[in-house]
Amino acid sequence: MSSAEKRVLVTVAGNDAPGITANLTGLIAAGGGRLCDIEQVVVQGQLTLCFVVAVEAEQGHGSPLVKDLLFAAKELGLALDFEVLDDAPPPSREATSLYAVTVIGDAVDAPAVHALTSALARHGANIETIKRLSEVTLSSLEIVVAVPRNEALVLALHKELVSLALDHNVDIAFQRERLTRRSKRLVVMDMDSTLIRIEVIDELARAHGVYEQVAAITSRAMLGNMPYEQSLTERVALLAGMPLSEVMKVAGDPPLMDGAPELLRALRALGLKTAVISGGFSFAADALRARFGLDYAYSNTLEVKQGVLTGRVLDPIVGPQRKADLLDALAQREGIPLEQTVAVGDGANDLLMIEKAGLGIAFHAKPKLRAAADTSLTQGGLDRILYLLGLRARDVKELFED
Repeated sequence: MSSAEKRVLVTVAGNDAPGITANLTGLIAAGGGRLCDIEQVVVQGQLTLCFVVAVEAEQGHGSPLVKDLLFAAKELGLALDFEVLDDAPPPSREATSLYAVTVIGDAVDAPAVHALTSALARHGANIETIKRLSEVTLSSLEIVVAVPRNEALVLALHKELVSLALDHNVDIAFQRERLTRRSKRLVVMDMDSTLIRIEVIDELARAHGVYEQVAAITSRAMLGNMPYEQSLTERVALLAGMPLSEVMKVAGDPPLMDGAPELLRALRALGLKTAVISGGFSFAADALRARFGLDYAYSNTLEVKQGVLTGRVLDPIVGPQRKADLLDALAQREGIPLEQTVAVGDGANDLLMIEKAGLGIAFHAKPKLRAAADTSLTQGGLDRILYLLGLRARDVKELFED
């Protein structure tokens, strides 16, 4: 800005209507003002429009352009305020990094927002933008903040946000605000208790009369208290002799997790690659792949002879390391950087896959996995993952309408 200019901040507020911005910027153009910055937001039909315009320095408050804007705003039924800014340059962002704080809940109320924004302020995080992601009720917000580049401070802030989420019955995600956050290209999901609402092996055991024995082993494995491969081998052995026809009754059409169809439909419409990488069984995983048009499905295969299960799992077993390796292999096959991948799971078997992905999401998960994941969803359906990708409910709705 030259010394012959003064910057004036103009704020306009009132009922929104087409043509307001065009009218006012037309006056700026006709009056010889130089438009330096502009931001606009509409909340519940109420417009707030801010712009910074440079005028001749000696005019300042008495600028004819400002007077014209005041008159035009009055004619449009709008309130207009203005302030002559000092000559200090805007604050530098070189010492900060942008983060997206996504809040998701059945309702995001004032106490939750107050606690969250207070925590941000205590850690020196400056709010850049606030955007509602949900459509009808206030159930999701995205707050972009500039945080000082201090690793210890960022970790402390993240820890406090996790605690706040528990206190206010919401989920809070804290992600670096980069282009890749909103341009994910591969989403891989666990199956049992993630994409579907059941643990298939437990239901098979129930139908075969060995539920108590199998459930005890499942519980130990999901908590990470025994190697997954060992737990799977022991549990499958208890299914020996189960007719394949009974297996298909349980695994051929498993009940879906809430929000699963909406999530998969949206991901497909956006052109993302999708995969099931599961320690469960191929009977269910292959059925889901066919039903939803998934690009990939990897799972364990049970040996069948003469129409019954033998109690053996065919190699290779899809355990924790293989899950992570498959994610890596799929990303390489599709030419997708790991930073643009998402992994979703609920148990210890998903830990390495969650850690490898660009965004690891613990979904209704055990404590050990929540501690390792980038973020957690503790309530609601799988479709809430779309908020973590920066998508608004309105945008997703339009996808389905096209």
